[in-house]
Amino acid sequence: MRDLRPIPVVLDCDPGHDDMFAILLAAAHPGIDLLAVTTVAGNGPLDKVTLNARRICTAAGIDTIIAAGADRALAGGQDTAPRIHGDSALDGTDLPEPTIPLAADDAVTVMARLLADAPGPITIVATGPLTNVATLLRDRPDLAPKIERIVFMGGSTGRGNRAPLAEFNIWVDPEAADIVLRSGLPLLMCGLDVTHQALAGPEIFKRLRDIGGPLPATLAASLEFYGNAYREVFGMTAPPLHDPVAIAAIVEPDVVRRVAAPVVVELTGEHTRGATVVDLYGVTGAAPNAEVALELDRDRFWDLVLDAVRTLANR
Repeated sequence: MRDLRPIPVVLDCDPGHDDMFAILLAAAHPGIDLLAVTTVAGNGPLDKVTLNARRICTAAGIDTIIAAGADRALAGGQDTAPRIHGDSALDGTDLPEPTIPLAADDAVTVMARLLADAPGPITIVATGPLTNVATLLRDRPDLAPKIERIVFMGGSTGRGNRAPLAEFNIWVDPEAADIVLRSGLPLLMCGLDVTHQALAGPEIFKRLRDIGGPLPATLAASLEFYGNAYREVFGMTAPPLHDPVAIAAIVEPDVVRRVAAPVVVELTGEHTRGATVVDLYGVTGAAPNAEVALELDRDRFWDLVLDAVRTLANR
């Protein structure tokens, strides 16, 4: 018989328009027990994405721990995405000032304490650069057995959105991605192959607005800004909602089709640094170290996301 208890989850993110929907889905779905939201510099600087996380949770009535993490990559650099997410990393939204407090401890300390104190293993979902997660694995290897698995939005099997072959989250901190991919823990990679199928077309805007109320209206406005940015930068007529795919893949595994494959990250290539090299056909003979999501049940995905918004909007 399937275990119907909620899955304990720490969501490590860099809000970000798509991270906002990931937070809402993780908080609203009965299949997840959202233990904490931790933040990392990525879509914006750390102070901005942390403020955004607090404002999102305030607007949606989400009462959880929020802790700030790394403000730069393991190697010391920082890259952000103002062309996509705006100067605030969440432009186009009308969110309230936060009433959800910020934890006194940093993100890695909070994650370590939750893992140490938990009666069972915890799933870590990362929808930003993997800096916090890699730091946890590096500094607290004793806690690795308490991690059920790591699900991350990042990478691709052959294309990029920050460099020709590098997806943004991996590009920002490839050394961190390398630590995670070499960890030996169960991994699920939700990269551009699957997230570019999570397109918010006109029918999604209508369904979102039809829910009614201030939260859906704010979300629709945020998607409009995000969609305009994707149209201008990438020529895409509908924006892909990357990050909630990682949450959906936990609560309903069949929402994505996945394959097991060896995955490594390129650290030194002049033109390919940050690329995830996915051996889909087993040509290297290496053992698979990750599941890689390739196809999305788009209708079911959007049902999950919009059901979450409806649940929070009607509280």
